[in-house]
Amino acid sequence: MEKIHLIPYRIEDITSAVPQIPEGVRMIQAPEVWGQAAYGRGNVIAVLDTGCQVDHPDLKERIIDGRNFTSDFGGDPANFDDNNGHGTHVAGTAAASLKEGGGIAGVAPNADLLILKVLTGSGSGEYAGIIDGIHYAVDWRGPKGERTSVISMSLGGPEDIPELYEAVKRAVDAGIPVVCAAGNEGDDSPQTDEFAYPGAYGEVIQVGAVDFSRKIAPFSNTNNEIDLVAPGMNIYSAYPGGKYASLSGTSMATPHVSGALALIKNIAEKQFQRELTEAELYAQLVRRTVSLGYPKTAEGNGLLALDILQKDERLLELFNSSAAKKSTEE
Repeated sequence: MEKIHLIPYRIEDITSAVPQIPEGVRMIQAPEVWGQAAYGRGNVIAVLDTGCQVDHPDLKERIIDGRNFTSDFGGDPANFDDNNGHGTHVAGTAAASLKEGGGIAGVAPNADLLILKVLTGSGSGEYAGIIDGIHYAVDWRGPKGERTSVISMSLGGPEDIPELYEAVKRAVDAGIPVVCAAGNEGDDSPQTDEFAYPGAYGEVIQVGAVDFSRKIAPFSNTNNEIDLVAPGMNIYSAYPGGKYASLSGTSMATPHVSGALALIKNIAEKQFQRELTEAELYAQLVRRTVSLGYPKTAEGNGLLALDILQKDERLLELFNSSAAKKSTEE
């Protein structure tokens, strides 16, 4: 059996200088809905990756728990540090803290992170570790009874393993959206089926990548299971050593959506006054997309745009206000 691995990615730059709110977070309009969504507070995003720098200045307040499912660090389950860099970067995009005076902000800066190290420092891992990690995220309970809200996986492999599929279905049945990278084997042909598992499963939310000009990234996989796209080129986020880096890949697009679901969950459940199912959360996510004009195999439902509904509602309010004023005058 082949191993599962990181979705290939590119390191564009490593630096100590930081913008407070990265361009990717701005592009999906996260800051516009932070107030309504309580910045994602109350949600736990399980990041299945290479681990995370647990004392990174922008992440240490966000990490609620973690576990190591690999042979790294002598197989110590309590040591889920990041000896690669990928996991720290992904975690930062999803939920880095918003602080005064420096650092970066993630999409949901008040959400918590459950760090599940399922890939080694070399970027590979056993399918059994991924499967165990998913089940762990489903069963996990926090110190105050917290539960996993979203599972984020920027990884993939060539094999469709029944046990992996069953783990994904169990998470979805438990009401937990599973967000996966589409993969970076794209060849600029929107008619080609390019699959990586678990992203290719219909039950997951598969994310492709665009650049800041809203163009599909040339490496982004195309297939009939793409659900939406998010920023995935030159994405600035946390990096081991207390640093920051710009990385490119569908791996970087995925945590934008994972963090967004924490915001959407807070907004939508407040509106409906009840807990939403995974299918309902997915519907709320899809409502917050805008088509870029590419084939569905490349963009799915389109680019994530968190504030698009609010703009529509404000226009409706203005219309209704104007209509009421006109009726009164008549």
